[in-house]
Amino acid sequence: MVKMGKDYYSVLGIQKSASEDEIKKAYRKQALRYHPDKNKAPEAEDKFKEIAEAYDVLSDPKKKDIYDRFGEEGLKGGAPSGGGPGGPGCPGTPNFSYSFQGDPHAIFAEFFGGRSPFDHLFGGGGGRNGEDMDTDDPFSRFSMGPGGMGPGGMGPGGMGPGGMGFPRSFSAGMGGQGGGRSRRQDPPVVHDLRVTLEEVLTGCTKKMKISRKRLNPDGHSTRSEDKILEVEIKRGWKEGTKITFPREGDESASSLAADVVFVVKDKPHPVFRRDGSDVVYRGKVSLKQALCGCTINVPTLEKRTVPVTTRDVVRPGMKRRITGEGLPLPKHPDRRGDLVVEYEVTFPERLSQSARDTIAEVLPSS
Repeated sequence: MVKMGKDYYSVLGIQKSASEDEIKKAYRKQALRYHPDKNKAPEAEDKFKEIAEAYDVLSDPKKKDIYDRFGEEGLKGGAPSGGGPGGPGCPGTPNFSYSFQGDPHAIFAEFFGGRSPFDHLFGGGGGRNGEDMDTDDPFSRFSMGPGGMGPGGMGPGGMGPGGMGFPRSFSAGMGGQGGGRSRRQDPPVVHDLRVTLEEVLTGCTKKMKISRKRLNPDGHSTRSEDKILEVEIKRGWKEGTKITFPREGDESASSLAADVVFVVKDKPHPVFRRDGSDVVYRGKVSLKQALCGCTINVPTLEKRTVPVTTRDVVRPGMKRRITGEGLPLPKHPDRRGDLVVEYEVTFPERLSQSARDTIAEVLPSS
């Protein structure tokens, strides 16, 4: 009788007959439920690692086949060399030894393509607003890549040596080898992301090219590579908004890949300046217009003009508001701030004597 040891199927909450897709779905559900960032129970970290180990075995056909025939003991070197389908001692068993020495957080990040699903849960990186998510069905919002996985997938192109199911960011022990030492994550790499007021008005997608160092399959050397990150700028985002791409930065044998963070910065505008969700336009008027009343044509961000008339005396710094012609409100993008007209009175450089006399007669002395 085969001694099973750990029951990986029970860990993921599935039957032994589970399909590849069912194994993936089970890992998604359990990993999100027991991730230490979400689950603060004392045993969550150990459970999270156990779930990663179960997925690492059951998602790989070779390891799964040996586990199904010989259990944990056979998988981890207990099956005698020469054991076969009939059990230990039968011809045909490969000389195989496995030990889980990987980083469960690296598996988690790799599974979701480097983009944290907790952005949706807690309003973290990626510039997304927090949303409540049902942990029993937390995957409907993820776009699935090849093989039904998260962005980037975990197919052969996203795997480590030999396509055996090892994430790029760690080396799991085969034949007793692998990177078992703990690696810390480097501090985030921060970049300014310049946007125009027009882009904040309509929203847009920015493609940002980054250069980074990534760990090679040997687990020691690194290579340089470029990657394009797509940043979705939401309508009305304020200056200072941060968008985080988890573990898209430099990686080494001693450190996990750093997060890449983009910080929204306004580009200087030739016509307007920003004040929260309002935009301010400096409307210049002559002294005569300021005293006698006037109409000025005020431009908008949408390339229209709005006539603004005043019959009052315009004092320097006086303001007029045009409702709803500003930027979208970040939390309510269907509503907009105002376009604020800030008057600037231009005084003449010189006056003739007759003009001085006329003004002296007309204007009050105090």
